[in-house]
Amino acid sequence: MNWDKDAIFKALGDSTRRLILDELSERKEMTLYELTARLIMKHDLSISRQAIAKHLSVLEDAELIKSERKGKYRVIIFNNQPLKNLLKGWLE
Repeated sequence: MNWDKDAIFKALGDSTRRLILDELSERKEMTLYELTARLIMKHDLSISRQAIAKHLSVLEDAELIKSERKGKYRVIIFNNQPLKNLLKGWLE
């Protein structure tokens, strides 16, 4: 798969999106509610679910996350493959 390097760097250029990836890397998948609660409580962010959803859209465009339905919930899943592929060319 051909990863969009510009989309990846754009996604990583925002500190909130990096926090989102940090949280998802710890738990691999979360609902929007769980993610919002962790960002507010653990990182003391004052951010709405709608604002997080916008950040998730940027991360999804970069293919750093994907989402799927599990029952009535949308689960957000971390995808580190674009990062591995990006660094692979520089580190090998």
